[in-house]
Amino acid sequence: MVHFEASPESAADRTGLAPVTYLPGASPTDRADAAADEAAEERDRAEKLLLQRLRGRSLSAVEAEKLLRSTDIDEEAVHEILERFAELHYLDEEKLADQIMHSHHERKGLGRSGVAAEMRQRGLDAELIAEKLEEMPDDEAERAAELALKRVGQLDRFDDATIDRRLTGFLMRKGYASSVVRDAVKAAMASRRGSGRTSTVRFR
Repeated sequence: MVHFEASPESAADRTGLAPVTYLPGASPTDRADAAADEAAEERDRAEKLLLQRLRGRSLSAVEAEKLLRSTDIDEEAVHEILERFAELHYLDEEKLADQIMHSHHERKGLGRSGVAAEMRQRGLDAELIAEKLEEMPDDEAERAAELALKRVGQLDRFDDATIDRRLTGFLMRKGYASSVVRDAVKAAMASRRGSGRTSTVRFR
């Protein structure tokens, strides 16, 4: 009589699960290493992108974070890069606030509220904004008057009512307080009348 021996039961048969198979030449360790390399490359690209933007202009932490989140890096990498760049002073919000004060107040002639609005738009911290506004010189009235006097010379073709309205809108958009705007416009209009440059022709 011929006897047949039962084949040994495999681990897959005992568990009821299919055996795990791997692609030829790719072990779990190899795949983990490849994933780590890809993550490192993505992080490197994200850092280079942020550096490139910072060469163009200063960024707030909020702006930098938004940029990093547009890349393929994970949450942990975003925070690590932000912390590292802050430590290296590549991200310096106080310096950015000073730049805004210089460019928007001293060069463009914006008032306090205009400067504050720009800082908020750039994502700066409310406490830092308050500190920087305290440092601004108390020359709102003088600056508004200077702007109004310069502007009124460009509005000769309009009648007084139109000039008044346009000057008021111009200074309000610059971020000056309404009381400051009224005084500046009044001074500009008085200067215009004193020079004899008045018109009754209405243009809109």
